[in-house]
Amino acid sequence: MKLNYNIYTLILLVFVSCSKEFTKLAPISERNTGIFYGTESDMEVAVNAIYSNLKGNGAFNQSYWILQELRSDNTFWDGSGLAQDIVNFDVFNEDSNSLITKDAWANAYQGISRANIVLNRIDDISMDASTKSRLTGEALFLRSFFYYNLAVLFGNIPLILSETASADEGFNHQQVAASVVYAQIAADLALAESALPSKASTSNGRISKGAAAALLGKVYLTMGDSSNAESVLRRVLTYGYSLVANYSDLWGVANEYNNESIFEVDFQGGLANQGNSFTNQFHGILSESVTSGLRNIPEQDLIDAYETGDLRFPASIQGVDGTDTGYTIKFGSVNSFNDDDASNNWPVLRYADVLLMLAESLGETNEAYGFINQVRTRAGLAPIDQSTPGTFEDKLLHERRVELAFENHRWPDLLRMNRAQSVMTAQGKTTRGRLLYAIPLVELELNSNFSQNPGY
Repeated sequence: MKLNYNIYTLILLVFVSCSKEFTKLAPISERNTGIFYGTESDMEVAVNAIYSNLKGNGAFNQSYWILQELRSDNTFWDGSGLAQDIVNFDVFNEDSNSLITKDAWANAYQGISRANIVLNRIDDISMDASTKSRLTGEALFLRSFFYYNLAVLFGNIPLILSETASADEGFNHQQVAASVVYAQIAADLALAESALPSKASTSNGRISKGAAAALLGKVYLTMGDSSNAESVLRRVLTYGYSLVANYSDLWGVANEYNNESIFEVDFQGGLANQGNSFTNQFHGILSESVTSGLRNIPEQDLIDAYETGDLRFPASIQGVDGTDTGYTIKFGSVNSFNDDDASNNWPVLRYADVLLMLAESLGETNEAYGFINQVRTRAGLAPIDQSTPGTFEDKLLHERRVELAFENHRWPDLLRMNRAQSVMTAQGKTTRGRLLYAIPLVELELNSNFSQNPGY
């Protein structure tokens, strides 16, 4: 059963809207919100509106796969003309006027603003205690998720934790170090985990304890705190998830919300603005319909990274053996082409990711190899151990690359393990010092307190 945010979100948007730049949010008093946020059903609508931001072009429908996957050594873009803005991200030639980064920034802060409204007002509303706890946990998780992506992509950013009451506030925000943002995320996710229900009592598409713990583990790893990462990721092992027996059964609308799924963004074709367009960019049929050729294409280096007999390869990439037209990547390979209105969900967190993160937190130990080998066994590959050539980090990064290809993990992984510069250099690309993205120019113009990232 697909989760439908559409009607609830449309209702909320009648009462509260945000401009494309967070710094230009209108005062709360001008948005008629005083008469809206007063009941349990109002809060349900408000939280659903936060979820809806995950589906925007500034998130999973476009910006995230460009900024976190195309940027890496996994894919490249073959295009020109209107697509040049996307090509620029692949070759580290984008600028601070790009709509892609502007959308990512604005969409995230809009989601954060919506979460802050909920968190600011929910305690004053009379409602069922368990519902209040769940909605609070969901708002905390979603705010944390947007902040995690902002910190990974942009580094030093404004950390806004209260409801915006005046337009003038937006012109006075200060950037804080990414480390401060991660610390706040960690605190909020700990609260979210305790407030959220278990997987067994969570509806499809809603956030559970497992999602909060999995993201918290990722944040601790990003902070360099392996000990806390290990502790929280071990909790995920107790929350009822398991690897799907066949890797190919992870993909396609019929396989959504499987035993491995911890959190995924719900898309629904056939409803107004609820389907996705990312499958267009990943589908081989585009080689016949787009004169500029293919769009999001697997790098040869990634194709070569799959070991002989790896069952993940045919489930992830089609068209490399000459039998298919063009390249088809995961999401587009299991459903017929559906122009800009596909129903494929985006897998944000799944159990295989948790197993590999837990191995990362442990370092080179027999137990860590055991977690890695659970993933490899499912892929039809022999186990590895300390005698396998390469450093532990090399082997772990390799496994994460082929297991999680095209799921928006590669660029954050390279940054977290301090490999982004060396990997891009090996691929023949010049980063120009752009390991973080440009703060959108419009934000710099609106707020004189902001400073630009290196390389721009």
